[in-house]
Amino acid sequence: MSKPDQSNLALTPREVVEKLDQYIVGQSDAKRAVAIAIRNRWRRQQLDEAMKNEVAPKNILMIGPTGVGKTEIARRLARLTGAPFIKVEATKYTEVGYYGRDVESMIRELVENALGIVRDTERERVRNKAEEKVVDRLVELLAPAPIVVEGQEGDAAEQFQRTRDKLRAMLVAGELEKRTVEITTEHRQAPMMIGGMGMEQMDMDLQGMFDKIIPKTSTRRVVPVSEAREILLEQECEALLDDESLQASAIELAENLGIVFLDEIDKVIASEGKGADVSRQGVQRDLLPIVEGTTIQTKYGYVKTDHVLFIGAGAFHRNQPSELMPELQGRFPIRVELSDLTKEDFIRILTEPQNSLAKQYSALMDTEGVEVSFDDEAISALAGYAYQVNQTTQNIGARRLYTIMERLFEELSFEAPDMGMGKVEINAGYVEQRLDEVSADEDLSKFIL
Repeated sequence: MSKPDQSNLALTPREVVEKLDQYIVGQSDAKRAVAIAIRNRWRRQQLDEAMKNEVAPKNILMIGPTGVGKTEIARRLARLTGAPFIKVEATKYTEVGYYGRDVESMIRELVENALGIVRDTERERVRNKAEEKVVDRLVELLAPAPIVVEGQEGDAAEQFQRTRDKLRAMLVAGELEKRTVEITTEHRQAPMMIGGMGMEQMDMDLQGMFDKIIPKTSTRRVVPVSEAREILLEQECEALLDDESLQASAIELAENLGIVFLDEIDKVIASEGKGADVSRQGVQRDLLPIVEGTTIQTKYGYVKTDHVLFIGAGAFHRNQPSELMPELQGRFPIRVELSDLTKEDFIRILTEPQNSLAKQYSALMDTEGVEVSFDDEAISALAGYAYQVNQTTQNIGARRLYTIMERLFEELSFEAPDMGMGKVEINAGYVEQRLDEVSADEDLSKFIL
């Protein structure tokens, strides 16, 4: 069983920060904190087994308003390292006995994510072998074995083999993609599951039972060779995969490299005079053993959370991290504060990252044959509007740029298909014409921007 590529785990903290800088502007303290956490994972792998088991991850608590990059840092970090990653809102969990979701379900989701990573890696490993088998099956479908008349076995077999060899060569050359073949596909009807608080384990057991007792149904379809290739490749890859090995590898990956991003953790802090306080305090109590390290049962086996990295995040507008349960506070030893975005930050966000909004919208319009360019004054004007509206209405950080840009491109997006080839240069005047009236009306900007 091959393991997912984890070469980026060996990146130095400086290299991790440099890679995060390609997508996220500013917030150097948060980037440094997560970079060190990732390097510590690599360091732990170099230790002997006894010491390795003793080293616990240093969980991180990110403090800052919405839209400043908390989630994006964690998500990019997971992509960079090939680690299983899930983002969950702490507010959707409630204490056992209350309607809501069991906190243990986050670990089950993490294992599902890990299984997807392991399965994709293993599929790539067996892909070449599976493609060879697909060609064999297509040859059999295009040239079924004939009924041989007694006495003609030798000549018929030789002629039949030549025909198949010719078909194989044509398939490899891609000359038969439009020829149709009849293939059989199998599927199992998914049973209806029971939802609700505390039902995840029951769902898991029922699913396993139904998988065994519900028969697969077969369907015969006539499809082009090009489509049959994909269907047959899926079938052959699945036949070559060992589910038990995949599940064991997924559990190992989740246990050692999993990242759980707990968003809105400040919302489970109890506040005086509210009936939901009991449940909020209960969520913290239920979270504590998972963050400390416990064993969770999943349908793939038992998963230990001792070395899963937890990243908590919250705005903490109305309360402080010190108001969390003392035991839970102690499990987030690294605290980083993310700063509000300035106009200069918005300018950098619009232009510097590889996936900047300016580049995204230009690429979208380019699909219609319309070349869009921004001058420096336009970028400055857009950043100014985003900063201004954030200050006068709700501060939603960089997400404000999405609404600003959508408003700016509303007319162009509608007209672009009918414009044909053309160039549009967006300058400060273009920006002001489309945004001035809306942003000046504070009441209107609350709804539109």
